[in-house]
Amino acid sequence: MQGVGFIHDMMDVKALILFVMARANYPADEQQIYELCFQNEFLSYFDVRAAIPMLVETGHLAQDGDQYTITEKGRSDGALVENTVPYTVRQRAEDAVLRFNRQIHRSSFVKTRVEPRPSGDFGVVLDLSDEMGSLMTMELMAPNQRQAIRLQRLMEKKAEEIYNLAMAEILDDEEESDV
Repeated sequence: MQGVGFIHDMMDVKALILFVMARANYPADEQQIYELCFQNEFLSYFDVRAAIPMLVETGHLAQDGDQYTITEKGRSDGALVENTVPYTVRQRAEDAVLRFNRQIHRSSFVKTRVEPRPSGDFGVVLDLSDEMGSLMTMELMAPNQRQAIRLQRLMEKKAEEIYNLAMAEILDDEEESDV
């Protein structure tokens, strides 16, 4: 543990972890917690890895498999020490948590998968939904696994754009026939 920057001891690491976990709307694994807390080279991944089991042991974090959530004790004790986290560190951490929350929220509505087919090619499936249910399911064929994985990644990234283009195309044809 280095004594430079914000992180001087394990208490600083724990305070920062509690700060970010109190704002995370979803469970996070060790790597995600580290990424949410990361400020500069003075915060070590190994410090975060050491602090997490301590916070579980003291009842500040709950563990379910490799995922962690903050407990009520962690939330209340974290609120008491969050002012020890410098303002600029809190701002960067809050920005990281906002991105994390948006990403996890979006991933609950956008699902993609690669399915091998008996013919040797691959189906790439995009399922797009909202709170009400399924909006669209689309399957495209890819000739090999490498292209299927690339297509999966791009479909996931551009799911809303694909949906909007499909809807615009379909509705555009309908509007033309109404004229």
